[in-house]
Amino acid sequence: MKIIDKQNKMPLYFQLMDIIINMIEEGNLRENDQLPSERELCDIYDISRSTVRQAIQELEKEGYIYKLHGKGTFVSPKMFKQNLLKFYSFTEEMKKAGKIPSSKVLDFQIISCSEKLSKKMNLNIGEKIYVFTRLRLADNEPMMLEISYVPYTKFSGLTQELLEENPMYDIFAKMYNISITSAEEVFRSVLTRADEAELLKYSSGLPSMMIERTTYDNEDVVEYTRSIARGDKFKYSILLEK
Repeated sequence: MKIIDKQNKMPLYFQLMDIIINMIEEGNLRENDQLPSERELCDIYDISRSTVRQAIQELEKEGYIYKLHGKGTFVSPKMFKQNLLKFYSFTEEMKKAGKIPSSKVLDFQIISCSEKLSKKMNLNIGEKIYVFTRLRLADNEPMMLEISYVPYTKFSGLTQELLEENPMYDIFAKMYNISITSAEEVFRSVLTRADEAELLKYSSGLPSMMIERTTYDNEDVVEYTRSIARGDKFKYSILLEK
């Protein structure tokens, strides 16, 4: 077991953080494992309660742990790392992570394309489009809230039932012979609204990632989706080469 070196110039709380992070990364503490209590950590490492509390606060801020009122402190589930170098789908990424993906269609409508959407989708104002809202889950845990817009003429016959039973990109490929050739995504950090937080089982006001995706079949837009991804569940990476 690592010890805290009180002769070290590194702050004591930072040393405790380092010990706990190493235990998590090495697998000695697993997802949702409970950490020792503040008093136990004080006794184990011979440090003050204020030092322990500072370390716990910083670990919580950085997403390594979470607290349950009246129950204790626990190791946070691992974040999903998404590589942005190639096209990806929520369903396939969750399967790669060993999770069971699912979707709940919360709303499904056919509407007239607005001026704003017409510019994003290269459609005429007033053209019919589908708009549907889906809650994306992994192992029944809410991960992401998506609002998607797709052209009505390209996907005539699309139904809520189809979306509830099949991944959207499978529907595009197998039923409509649509090939995804490229997609553009724009990311920005946002604060989670109360209505979004309720659906995502997340806390209102905490950070989430808003992702705007425009998907193409050659020059044709086949999908415009705006997603809210829980800030504690996802991280994104891209390799930069000189």
